[in-house]
Amino acid sequence: MTPQLQVSSDSLLTLGGHTFASRLIVGTGKYESYEIMQEALDASGAEVVTVAVRRERLLDDNGRSLFDFIDTDRYTILPNTAGCFTADDAVRVARLGREILQQMANPGQDWVKLEVLGDPQTLLPDPMGTLEACQTLVGDGFRVLCYSTDDPVMAVRLRDAGATSVMPAGSPIGSGRGIANPAAITILLEMLKDPARGGEPDYPVIVDAGVGAPSDVTTAMELGADGVLLNTGIAHARDPVQMARAMKAACEAGYLGFRAGRIPKRMYATASSPWAGLISPIPGE
Repeated sequence: MTPQLQVSSDSLLTLGGHTFASRLIVGTGKYESYEIMQEALDASGAEVVTVAVRRERLLDDNGRSLFDFIDTDRYTILPNTAGCFTADDAVRVARLGREILQQMANPGQDWVKLEVLGDPQTLLPDPMGTLEACQTLVGDGFRVLCYSTDDPVMAVRLRDAGATSVMPAGSPIGSGRGIANPAAITILLEMLKDPARGGEPDYPVIVDAGVGAPSDVTTAMELGADGVLLNTGIAHARDPVQMARAMKAACEAGYLGFRAGRIPKRMYATASSPWAGLISPIPGE
């Protein structure tokens, strides 16, 4: 059994008006079966799961609903606008998602993960369409979690437009390439959380997309991200349930590692033990 992260008040994640002990958010698509999805969600320790509102099929071949396998008393559902390529389409789907959650009395009924895609091959965000949709949805009372590029300037604009969280892509959706540009993520985090730039130190930034291995999750958290969202890295693993456990442990390790503060990188070695008191002299001296 994976050890549990010891929860204290300062280790909780506040996101969209909700508070969570887990900093790992997982998706519900691409699994071989609903049963495997259900097991993987449990193994991940996640408290938030994403659901694509415009998914073509919410029923499997046996007529069973996706929601029959998600305990809405345990998980907060985060609807997303995956598959939308215009701001208008994303706004419409977001409103539809809100209606679905209101019928289910799910606590996440006022929030949405906004995706406005610019290209069907790369599935990278359309920055201008995302900003337009974000402004509209914020005005409509949504708490908007914005899937974005790793461009720090656009991230600041989304934050200033009222986004509850900015969710920069580690790399293209489903690519498994991990954090392709850690320097950009680092700058983005600094700009969003710098009070001198109108930010707040606890502004939530969730790295989203492209995660393929537990080490990718750890890298994102060690950079200072507040959480990681992934789907394909678990759902398409050879053993999704085991991978979900690994992703959970990786998220916790990266979070603790960042808070502990890593040692600086050096060009040359630094002795673990002092030279003073050694019987043999240092070579060359």
